[in-house]
Amino acid sequence: MTAVSLEHVTFSYGDQPAVRDVSLDVEEGDFLGLIGPNGSGKTTLLHCMLGLLEPDSGTVELFDQPVDSFDDGERIGYVSQKATSRGGTMPVTVREAVTMGRFAHAGFGRLADEDREAVDDALETVGISDLADRRINQLSGGQRQRAYIARALASEADLLALDEPTVGVDAESRDAFYQLLESLNDAGITIILIEHDIGVVTDRAERIACINTDLYHHGDTESFVESDALTEAYGATGQVVHHHH
Repeated sequence: MTAVSLEHVTFSYGDQPAVRDVSLDVEEGDFLGLIGPNGSGKTTLLHCMLGLLEPDSGTVELFDQPVDSFDDGERIGYVSQKATSRGGTMPVTVREAVTMGRFAHAGFGRLADEDREAVDDALETVGISDLADRRINQLSGGQRQRAYIARALASEADLLALDEPTVGVDAESRDAFYQLLESLNDAGITIILIEHDIGVVTDRAERIACINTDLYHHGDTESFVESDALTEAYGATGQVVHHHH
C-alpha cells in the first residue's frame, strides 16, 4: 500500500509558489529523506502530505484515501521543528504526554490495561522509561524528541513525519536518535524526515526527495548521490558530507 501519494501538487503563499507541480509516492515501509535549501518548500510539502495545508491544485492521498477525508489520525505521528526546538512548555510529565497518544484509541475516559502497556512499551522503545515522571520542560532537546516520538508510537502510528528533529541536539544524542529511527523503520514504520544535514540523510535514508519549489529528484539514495539534483536544487553551495561514527 502507498502511505502518501501526491499528484501535481502546487501550493503558493500569495503570488509566491512554495511547491510547484510535485508528484511523488511514499510507499509503506519507506525511509524518505526530504531535503532542499532554506525556504525551498520542504515543510510546506510535508504539511500538504499530512493534510495540514490544502494545495492550490493537485491531489493528496494518505493510505489510499483522499487526505481531506482521511480519519485515521492515530496512524500519523508528526513531530514539528517548533514542538521540539521551542517545545517543552506543557506542564505535564513525560508519561502524561506519551499517554496523550492513546486518546485516539481510548478516548478521554479511563485507560485500559492495554493502553498503559502501550505507553510503557513506547517509553521503553525510545529509551526514556527512566524519565517517565519528569516534566517535559525539564528535558534536553534530544530527550524531548524521544518523548514526542514515544507519543506517536503509543498511538500505534504507521507513518512518522519529522521536521528537522535534531535542531539543538548534541552530536552524540543525534547519532543515537537516528539509530532509533532506523530501528523503527526496520520494524515497519514509514518515516518521512526533513533534515538540513544532507550527509546524515544520505547515510540514513533509503530514498531521497530533493525540492526547491520544484522536485529535482525522487528515488533511491544511490541514484540521488550520482545525479546532478543537489547542484541543481542548491546551486554551488550543495555538497554531500558523509558522517562516520
